[in-house]
Amino acid sequence: MSLFSRVLDATLSPESKASKAEEKLDAVGEVASGVVKPLPESAFRRLLCHERKRSERSRKSFVLMLVQRKTPKPHDETPALERIVKPLAGLIRETDTLGWFESNGILGVIFSELGDAELSAAVESIESKTRTAFHRALNDNQVEALQISFYSYPRSWKGGGYALLDPILYPDLVDLERSKRASLLLKRLIDIAGSSLALIFLAPVFAILAVLIKLTSKGPVFFRQQRLGQFQVPFAFLKFRSMHVATDAEIHREYVKNFIAGRAEPNVSNGRNRRVYKLTNDPRVTWIGKFMRRTSLDEIPQFWNVLMGQMSLVGPRPPIGYEIEAYDVWHRRRLLEAKPGITGLWQVHGRSRTTFDDMVRLDLRYSRMCSPIFDLKILLQTPRAVFSGDGAY
Repeated sequence: MSLFSRVLDATLSPESKASKAEEKLDAVGEVASGVVKPLPESAFRRLLCHERKRSERSRKSFVLMLVQRKTPKPHDETPALERIVKPLAGLIRETDTLGWFESNGILGVIFSELGDAELSAAVESIESKTRTAFHRALNDNQVEALQISFYSYPRSWKGGGYALLDPILYPDLVDLERSKRASLLLKRLIDIAGSSLALIFLAPVFAILAVLIKLTSKGPVFFRQQRLGQFQVPFAFLKFRSMHVATDAEIHREYVKNFIAGRAEPNVSNGRNRRVYKLTNDPRVTWIGKFMRRTSLDEIPQFWNVLMGQMSLVGPRPPIGYEIEAYDVWHRRRLLEAKPGITGLWQVHGRSRTTFDDMVRLDLRYSRMCSPIFDLKILLQTPRAVFSGDGAY
């Protein structure tokens, strides 16, 4: 079971996961002859994903409210959730959406476009009005038997700032993982086989580069840095050291901040009249480091990260923590939809010649098209990109 599935399973109640029979309902909060019809699970989840993606662009927050039964106790007077549908429908605005997050298990309401409203105040107001509506329809014990939870996007209403991952808000990723289970297993087997063979056959190159690094500058052979993997899980990222030790990261931090914000000026690539978005004359890099970066040989130790399951052979490049701080909301999807890799669409089709937004679009395109065959095509195109050195610095 993947990390994403484990987080989701820990979030949902066992009772809600047992109920999967989808009802054939075709209206949102529709009142016909006094009967309220919420959206069925599949349609509600599609709208939730659509609202999340729209919020990424508009930066207008929305709140998802879920209502479910608490863990049943002996002689519990928990009401059927159908009894609270009508009170909920009378509470929400015309622009809000009522439906089944889990058929017959969890009712959901999407409160759209809250704009600049203080989220904590909005949540408190919604919860107060919801409980008041429930008390009108149910007795006190029945209301206490219900659990009301809130999830906001893109900002976390509890602590402010941007929340990267809440599985409840990403049902599309859960469905994708389930539908591609066999493909992901095959991808992992290819990663294990490919990284093992690479570490064996590249062992002589490993040894030569290690000696050259030690002879030309003081410091360790390997450069270890904390990077963020899929779902923002940190891991120790390995490279051959290409810089002098004790260098200040502020140069790179400032450049990355401007690059992500679209303020970085492209540099001319070695007089070849090509423009690249990268630090081409970084004073911190050693002479052997420049050669390794030019040929991508500094990336060889990352095959160990692949073997350990922290990375894949193909996927988006894993970012540094301070890069995430400069991300726009929609940029963060590149950390959710695919495991980071050594190579990818950006490396073979864009590399440093693209803007950051275009790089993210390539990463998201890869996540949509990801398959073992597509990975193989990218792997076969990688040697040409490496040997040409185009966009590598």
